[in-house]
Amino acid sequence: MNLPSKLEAIRLLEESEKLNPGPWVSHSKNVATAASIIADHHPRLDAETAYIMGLLHDIGRREGKTYIRHLIDGYKFLDGLGYGDAARISITHSFPIPDLDAYIGERDCSSQDLEFIENFIGSTTPNDYDRLIQLCDSVSLPSGFCLLEKRIIDVAMRYGINDKSISSWQARFQIKEWFEGEIGRSIYLVLPGIIEGTFGFRIKDE
Repeated sequence: MNLPSKLEAIRLLEESEKLNPGPWVSHSKNVATAASIIADHHPRLDAETAYIMGLLHDIGRREGKTYIRHLIDGYKFLDGLGYGDAARISITHSFPIPDLDAYIGERDCSSQDLEFIENFIGSTTPNDYDRLIQLCDSVSLPSGFCLLEKRIIDVAMRYGINDKSISSWQARFQIKEWFEGEIGRSIYLVLPGIIEGTFGFRIKDE
């Protein structure tokens, strides 16, 4: 696969944090950790590959506070470095359903870039790594892991919803159920700190 090494991915994220510090960096690290953990329980996925993809999925935010533009910025940045398999994740992580109208947020890029994104998601068959990062993006806050429902509300409260939102949420739950079938257990049993991340407190031992 066309990916940077783990050390290079970490360097790229650190470089990007200097350009645009913010909670997106902690979120990216948590997505990477979740992806690595789930991949380690999966019969066909590689944990380090999953970690690298998770770490870089939002790398387009290095260009500043943007909305849909961070997808194309990330794609162009990684593709320009020769990391095509990481570049695709910059776009696919936001589309559990292949519909541009499902994206919540401003269309803050050129019409040509929007057309590129629409054509890309329409012609790209999601693979297991695409789905994995979509899942991990859906259960990772900057502060830690949480129930999928909390992350959905977190995004909805910040960006709003539209008439595609329910279909997008349903797709995320279906991806979660598929991975749980693959690993033979709930993802909440393998990701640490779900209670703390969801409810903000730790249950004390009896």
